[in-house]
Amino acid sequence: MSVAFVKEESAEAAQETLLPDRPVSPHPNLVTEDGLKALQAQLQAARDAYETANAIEDVNERRRQSAGPLRDARYFTERVRTAQVMPVPEDKSVVAFGSTVTFSRDDGRVQTYRVVGEDEADPKAGSISYVSPVARALSGKAVGDLVTVGQHELEIVAIG
Repeated sequence: MSVAFVKEESAEAAQETLLPDRPVSPHPNLVTEDGLKALQAQLQAARDAYETANAIEDVNERRRQSAGPLRDARYFTERVRTAQVMPVPEDKSVVAFGSTVTFSRDDGRVQTYRVVGEDEADPKAGSISYVSPVARALSGKAVGDLVTVGQHELEIVAIG
């Protein structure tokens, strides 16, 4: 029988609908309160997108459209489940998770970042992951301390 008369989708089409899971970091899933709220919102958005995709009548198109949201829902479910909300640091004398730190670079630039969880980090918006090289180098340091990251020297100017 010709393949044209068979309703089953091809192996190639089936492969399109089976997306690999998003990689989950091996580090503890530390988050701020806002970070947990963002994860929960992203999980809800993935669930909503999945429901919308499931309303598509064509089975092959439904599978293709639901693959991404389903993968995202699995990822965000795991991230919400493993989230460890960290309190806002009370001690402003040293850099810690949740701190906002301002430092000057050896090239004269002054930068300010908040140290946050991996999923909420956005350097362009002023936040870096606690596992990033810069955050690791700054962690536990005080105003005036110098740290070396790669070939650059950073001096902590302020901690908030």
